[in-house]
Amino acid sequence: MNSAEFSKIIEDLVEEKNDLTYMDAVVYYCEKNDIDTGTVSKLLTKNLKAKIEVEARELNYLPRRGKLPI
Repeated sequence: MNSAEFSKIIEDLVEEKNDLTYMDAVVYYCEKNDIDTGTVSKLLTKNLKAKIEVEARELNYLPRRGKLPI
């Protein structure tokens, strides 16, 4: 499986199951297919990594970036 295929599967899971975040979808897919979550990092595309980062920041798992006043 390549990164494009993996990302497509994760995107489809998020669309199908409205209550799943991207992080949850990756974990769900790994558990369902008996894959170690530590090994899928190489399968994440830049776009999917960015979406996961946004979710992580919103959940305060990562520090928020400073915002300039408009």
